[in-house]
Amino acid sequence: MKSKRFPAAGMAALALTTGVVMTACGGGGTDPGLQAGPQAVRMGAPADSFGLAEDANFYTIDSGAGLVLKIRRTDNGVSTQSAGDIASMLYNGVQYQDQARGSQVNSGFDYLYTGVSAVNVAATTVGADVVKVTVTAGNLTHYYIVKRGVNHVYMGTYFTTEPNTLGLARYIVRIPINALPNGPVPSDLRGTTSTVESGDVFGLPNGETRSKHYSNLRLKDWQYIGATNNASGVGLWVVRDNNEGNSGGPFYRSLLNQATATNQEITYIVNYGEAQTETLRTNILNQYTLVFNQGGAPEVGDTSFLGTLGLTGYVGAAGRGRVSGVGLSGMDPAHEYTVGFANSRAQYWAKAAAGSGHFDSTGMLPGTYTMKVYKNEYAVASQSVTVTAGGTLALNTIDVAAGDPGKTAALWRIGDWDGTPLEFINGSKLTTMHPSDVRMASWTPPDYVVGTSTAATGFPAYQWKEVNGALTIRFKLTKSQIANYQLRLGITAAFAGGRPKPQINGWIPANPAASTQPSTRTLTVGTYRGNNTMTTFNVPASELVVGENVLTLTAISGSSGIKYLSPGYAWDALDFVKQP
Repeated sequence: MKSKRFPAAGMAALALTTGVVMTACGGGGTDPGLQAGPQAVRMGAPADSFGLAEDANFYTIDSGAGLVLKIRRTDNGVSTQSAGDIASMLYNGVQYQDQARGSQVNSGFDYLYTGVSAVNVAATTVGADVVKVTVTAGNLTHYYIVKRGVNHVYMGTYFTTEPNTLGLARYIVRIPINALPNGPVPSDLRGTTSTVESGDVFGLPNGETRSKHYSNLRLKDWQYIGATNNASGVGLWVVRDNNEGNSGGPFYRSLLNQATATNQEITYIVNYGEAQTETLRTNILNQYTLVFNQGGAPEVGDTSFLGTLGLTGYVGAAGRGRVSGVGLSGMDPAHEYTVGFANSRAQYWAKAAAGSGHFDSTGMLPGTYTMKVYKNEYAVASQSVTVTAGGTLALNTIDVAAGDPGKTAALWRIGDWDGTPLEFINGSKLTTMHPSDVRMASWTPPDYVVGTSTAATGFPAYQWKEVNGALTIRFKLTKSQIANYQLRLGITAAFAGGRPKPQINGWIPANPAASTQPSTRTLTVGTYRGNNTMTTFNVPASELVVGENVLTLTAISGSSGIKYLSPGYAWDALDFVKQP
């Protein structure tokens, strides 16, 4: 038994490549567009090399097609190697596993739960063509599965309670950097010389920033992550399932990759703790596949055979249902619409077709879900739906205009009610660099003049108490325009209780209440996602003047902080409409 283990610094994710390849949905069958490709099998491999061998320290699995995998059976006595880890990955004779550290869940299977260090590792051959390794530690079960002739490692992670030493669940694949040097630039730490924030955001000598956090993408926008070696023509990828056991919905962002001087780390997030807007989900089998190939887009193929292996939590296609919608009315053609489903057990989403709004969500676990329709990332409609095993719930056309604040005529509007700050200053850079990055434009623009200024150059995406704590908007009114108005201020996320307080001319309303938001960092680690919140203020006509009116927006909070870690928020939109 080991004493308490401490995760090594920099241990979170690494290099990333993205795509839109669909995989099997949580054990519920396979997308017909995904078939095993020619790269899956190494032609000419000895037909009898497939199989399972064991010694006192390892289970060794040969795919019979070029991949030889070793799973550690016993504790190695150091904090970086645990029973249940992948200890070796030889692909066509080349080692792709860091020999000093294991590829593992979190910081090792013996450090998942407080006070639990016992790990059991068992392996068996199922039939003639499959090897299954089962790792159990505390309330978590993890599977490694290899199929004859296929250079994939099919994995599944199931837990009845969230691993509590780190408060998250993720699988980290650790590869020597020289073996797979090519990954995403924003999370490549090589060459960094300074720490910008909290020991996980770093700076280059030229003022650019890098962090594992900046490898993020919205869940709906990626299907696989990985790294490559262009010289040798090898790629190593993690391909996800439908992500039904994660939390946060289709727009959730979390770290995916990290490159250091020694390792390329590919991280598959099962559950995370940062910027979470939902309770973490448990009691569900989270499936993902490690794929070796020649560097192209990975293909997983048919995974229905997993249903024959007795995996805890596996639910096949027959035990799943579907929701299909005729369409959406009242859509804004400038935006994409997404339909999301969530309950305490699982989450799903489907893209609504442009024009018609038709959507189809398949492979869903039975249960009652809250269904939300999103205009980009802003929820414009919501209702309850119930899914049954083997059934299809057909929905009539859903109107989304009534829930869209952008449909209300405004005297003026800055930004767009779409649930993101992307249309504002620095909007295109928010998720891939720190706010202090030299590539960022100034966060403190001149006064915004309605009718002259634009959101893209005149209004910042983020506002902090100690950076750009007061923003000024100037707008003119004619005598006929003097009336009772409503000022609507929308934010997508907030840090440390930050929220905007307005003043128009001499009129000062009461302080707005803080919105409910994640308590972790958001704005500095590449995400503007939180709980979209609109705060309204009724402005009396008596406080407005003919000619120029001045609106000041001040960042307030009962908390404090330094610069980019001071209370702040991400803007969604703000406008001035007639009182309803």
